[in-house]
Amino acid sequence: MAEEQVTRTTGLAKGVLKSKPTIKSIYVYEAPIRIWHWVNVVAFTVLCITGYLIGSPLPSITGEASDHFLFGYIRFAHFASAYIFAIGFLGRIYWAFVGNYHAREMFSVPIFTSLYWKEMVSMIKWYTFIRPYPNRYVGHNPIARLSMFLGFVVMAFFMIITGFAMYGEGALPGHFAHTLFSSWVIPLFGQSQDVHTWHHLGMWIMICFVILHVYAAIREDIMGRQSMLSTMISGYRLFKD
Repeated sequence: MAEEQVTRTTGLAKGVLKSKPTIKSIYVYEAPIRIWHWVNVVAFTVLCITGYLIGSPLPSITGEASDHFLFGYIRFAHFASAYIFAIGFLGRIYWAFVGNYHAREMFSVPIFTSLYWKEMVSMIKWYTFIRPYPNRYVGHNPIARLSMFLGFVVMAFFMIITGFAMYGEGALPGHFAHTLFSSWVIPLFGQSQDVHTWHHLGMWIMICFVILHVYAAIREDIMGRQSMLSTMISGYRLFKD
């Protein structure tokens, strides 16, 4: 565990120096995790924008249809981003096995331990402004760990299987997406349109998760006195007091 300590001093009367609290720096997220995170951000953003446009298409463009390929470009961007998102998700699962402890946190939640729920209650009090300060966690706090599992891991898996099921339907039998996904996902949901509806709903659920995720990260950076945003760039978490 890498750790740095920085002590600042303030000059007082007669040259007396008073030390302020130390700032501790701990290495948390390895480079593959950080690279995946930001690539995933771009892919998810493109998926949401293009997904919305696929569900609510733009007005028709005037002129000969053969002269335009706007919707084709939108679909291509959506499919390309979906491949990046899915492959990145598989890579993230792999790194959960070979990376450090924090690489595995969002894939497992210790719901059967009493200490976890005790810490959960403390964090709920912090987020609801009942408690004046949070407990300190090097990795994800209990609420973040649960929300990452449900809001990202479960939903990403759901979006991948439903997305490739629809993709395979257009690719026709023989394509890997049709064999692995369309052949059972579409009958499971009832019909193709039901898969479209649930996939679109899943997009909005993940958008709500991202909004809360960004809010919580910025809030912890300011009020929790510990780095969040910069940690996903440098890999180091700073505890500021």
